[in-house]
Amino acid sequence: MAEFLFLASVFLLAAVIAVPIAARLGLGSVLGYLLAGVVIGPGLGLVANTTDLQHFAEFGVVMMLFLIGLELEPRALWDMRHRLIGLGGMQVILTMFAVMAGAIYLGFVWQTALAIGMIFSLSSTAIVLQTLSEKGLMQTSGGRSTFSVLLTQDIAVIPMLVMLPLLAVPIEPTLNEDGSIYRGTLEQVDDAHGHGMSLIEGLPGWGVTLVTLGAVALIILGGVYGARPLFRYIHAARLREMYTALALLIVIGIAFLMTAVGLSPALGTFLAGVVLANSEFRHELESDIEPFKGLLLGLFFITVGAGIDFGLLFSEPFGILGLALGIMFLKWVILYGLGRAFKLRGRDQWLFTLGLAQAGEFGFVLISFSVQQAILPDYLADRLLLIVALSMLITPLAFILYEILSRRLKDGENAIEHDAIDQQGTVIIAGIGRFGQIVNRLVQSVGAKTVVIDNNLKTIQLMRQFGYQGFFGDPLRPDLLHAAGIDTARVLMVALDDPVAAEQLVTYARRLRPDIHIVARSRDRTHTYRLYQAGANDIVRELFDSSLRAGRYVLENIGLTEFEANAAETLFYQHDRHTVRELAELWDPNIPSAQNAAYIARAKELEKELEASLLSALENANNDAA
Repeated sequence: MAEFLFLASVFLLAAVIAVPIAARLGLGSVLGYLLAGVVIGPGLGLVANTTDLQHFAEFGVVMMLFLIGLELEPRALWDMRHRLIGLGGMQVILTMFAVMAGAIYLGFVWQTALAIGMIFSLSSTAIVLQTLSEKGLMQTSGGRSTFSVLLTQDIAVIPMLVMLPLLAVPIEPTLNEDGSIYRGTLEQVDDAHGHGMSLIEGLPGWGVTLVTLGAVALIILGGVYGARPLFRYIHAARLREMYTALALLIVIGIAFLMTAVGLSPALGTFLAGVVLANSEFRHELESDIEPFKGLLLGLFFITVGAGIDFGLLFSEPFGILGLALGIMFLKWVILYGLGRAFKLRGRDQWLFTLGLAQAGEFGFVLISFSVQQAILPDYLADRLLLIVALSMLITPLAFILYEILSRRLKDGENAIEHDAIDQQGTVIIAGIGRFGQIVNRLVQSVGAKTVVIDNNLKTIQLMRQFGYQGFFGDPLRPDLLHAAGIDTARVLMVALDDPVAAEQLVTYARRLRPDIHIVARSRDRTHTYRLYQAGANDIVRELFDSSLRAGRYVLENIGLTEFEANAAETLFYQHDRHTVRELAELWDPNIPSAQNAAYIARAKELEKELEASLLSALENANNDAA
């Protein structure tokens, strides 16, 4: 316990000192964590064995993949299918076979070469997403393309783990001078991933494949059929801490299952997140896991830096460093070509190219799994581990290079920095198109203070010409929302043109501020249901009120009096609001409305109630007039 507490204290102290310095110098938190690990590990020798903390640090990656999965319901994955299959799939396949060809050229058998290709076809989801979020680049075209490729890579790990046992080749063990089998630093990796307790040791290749598929199927079935009853059981206790306990149980339990069968715990939790993305308890899970993710992810970066074997590097500096840079250059070439093919240009092109050129944390998993399956010899695995770690260490420097290049490029609006928001308001209006402009003018006309944010520079400039103040920036960026006063604002008006972005903003604001009143613009009834489930209080369909007014004019010109037409309009409006809220409870995003029997039956009943209510209202109006 004393040793563990010492290690934890050293890691946390290094993070507290190094990360703020790196952030102040504009280097980003990831590079700060990595350099802190290098200093306390190979530098000062304060930590000789990071295995104990790696057990905890890896949960940062595990929780991050779980949260990513929660944001990716099957509908979102289907909407992204072109980028996932096209851009992401091409990147994985081209990189895998290009690296494989290079490994065969260096004299490796094709099975080992293919495993090496799989390892280096992946990038670091942890480093790249953390950096994109910090620098506010997630919503750029390059950021979205980068995320699509990372998501494809994470999914591709599943078939890779299934295939690897089928590639097993006889490998002669490497011996030390005393005749013992050489294990090197790989023992630490094996221990960190828990392969010492793996249930698949001794199984043939086809047996490992079946176990892998069985574990994946168990997670999917458990998420589909077991999650809701379990959450309802916990909900009955009415204890807030039980939700946190259940969230951690899901993550840790799945991680244990995957480790027991020799697979990546991060992969298992990612799958569980996707399965639970449609659950009504998704937001509860996100809020419970989020606080643990950031700190543990930082510890993971520190352990990567501390685990770099500089002794091995200095013994073969040109070979190892040359291979690391060579593989990154090869990935740069492939990524640049794919970016051009998928019409990325300028800053987006360079963000995509430079951001994904490294190897990733799943590379550690594949290397260790390949050794276990007798695909890679130990001496080669140690060098591959070092190359992966070096490429991750270089990645923050690649993002610094991107920033230098981006300042020299002209990409229209992308080349213009977002405004610094220097005021806060009672009402925050996200989106200032035709819809948001009217809301802003009305609210300001009664003296209320508004802060307007829009990512369309021309619209913001046009507003300023007429004397209205607005800020150019992405309303989904947390730092801009906090600067605008999201922590104290009374109302958030979401008037974005993009339905997906509107839903994301409502979801984030509701998680951040359960008490804020959210008014949202929706495109249609289905979008209304999604915004309702995301947490919006008042939802306005963009054409609904104007359609009601037009309908009233029609009624007035087919024989109804103004009083009767107004009564019909008012009743229809009230009934529709009630109908939308009631049908939203029955609406299921996984079932088309035309196939949802309960939804259809209730919709028909409500329509009949509307007809009866309208007839009654018209009779009452006539009686009052008489």
